[in-house]
Amino acid sequence: MPGNLSVRNVDNELIARLKRRAARHGQSAEAEIRDILRQALESEAETDFERLAAELRHLTVDRQHTPAEVLQREGRDER
Repeated sequence: MPGNLSVRNVDNELIARLKRRAARHGQSAEAEIRDILRQALESEAETDFERLAAELRHLTVDRQHTPAEVLQREGRDER
């Protein structure tokens, strides 16, 4: 189901440029915004879980980690 998106505090000059661009493409400013967003996000690759996990491991490589079983045991002992 399509959603709605509001963008506030857009410069008047940017709005005017958007409307001119939409007119050149023969569509409304709203349709032009949808096209701009779609094009911008299509070129952005989705990060899969494995790659994201590898990035997080790399960022935390020098940190001390507490094994999950220790944290679980501590949680049980606190009850």
